[in-house]
Amino acid sequence: MRILVTGGAGYIGSHVVKLLGERGYEVLVVDNLSTGHKESVLYGDLVVVDLENKLVLDSIIRSFKPDVVMHFAAAIEVAESVRNPLKYYKNNTLNTLNLLEIMIENDVKRLIFSSTAAVYGVPNEVPIKEDAPLEPINPYGQSKAFVEKILKDFDNAYGLEYISLRYFNVAGADPEGKIGQSYRNATHLITRALKTAKGEYKKLYIFGTDYKTPDGTAIRDYIHVMDLAEAHVLALDYLTEEHKSSVFNLGYGYGYSVKEVIEAVKKITGIDFPVEEADRRPGDPAVLVADNTKAKETLNWRPKYANLDFIIKTAWNWELNRRF
Repeated sequence: MRILVTGGAGYIGSHVVKLLGERGYEVLVVDNLSTGHKESVLYGDLVVVDLENKLVLDSIIRSFKPDVVMHFAAAIEVAESVRNPLKYYKNNTLNTLNLLEIMIENDVKRLIFSSTAAVYGVPNEVPIKEDAPLEPINPYGQSKAFVEKILKDFDNAYGLEYISLRYFNVAGADPEGKIGQSYRNATHLITRALKTAKGEYKKLYIFGTDYKTPDGTAIRDYIHVMDLAEAHVLALDYLTEEHKSSVFNLGYGYGYSVKEVIEAVKKITGIDFPVEEADRRPGDPAVLVADNTKAKETLNWRPKYANLDFIIKTAWNWELNRRF
């Protein structure tokens, strides 16, 4: 089976490409390398192109003839999306529309979409179920919610079969240490904390200590990137066998506060790095925790690495030994 992976040189996409390659799928990666790295692509070929280039994208799809497209390419920083929404609606929504148009024109009608828990905004109930209202509070979440609405319309009009995977907080690295998170400017809490422990940053900031949570800091559901990758392969199997569009939450069903994560990082690294409290960032809800029942029951997803210490240890190993 041939899989076209957009954003496959990025953090999550590269881990999925690794798993697809190990399972024997034929993979072609499309990435503009704005945040990804060619060294992260361990299987298949890499074509460096931006999704706004419809002519080249059309040529790639006509030539490769993918059975399924996995779409990861996107900008992902909540705070940046508030400052620069134009970037997010162009990159995440308009470029996805470009991709879908080319897919339909070439009769490629199966898509695995990289969505986010940010589509829920401030949830009314926690853990969050897939049928919760989509009320994003930042342009990043809104850009993804728009795509989910587009996918429904394309399914109805053109028979586009899709799975939308709503990620919660992805963290950790390949346990074999071959790839990991390599953003030039890390914003994820665990990676930022580890880089502070290494001395790459002078201090770690806690953005908001007045949330209605036990210790006042935001709570997030952290999921290991390889458990996330496994869910993508299971979603691929489901889509190709059942031909049913659907949406799944991907998280572990419980969360940790910012302070709890920082203490765990300090314990694992053995480094007591400086931490400073700061104001909340715009667009950050207090608690995001998944109800993952649907993914477990429908996809038979069985996470292997649901342990915060293990997540941090794999990320720390990558930070200490990373090659790019």
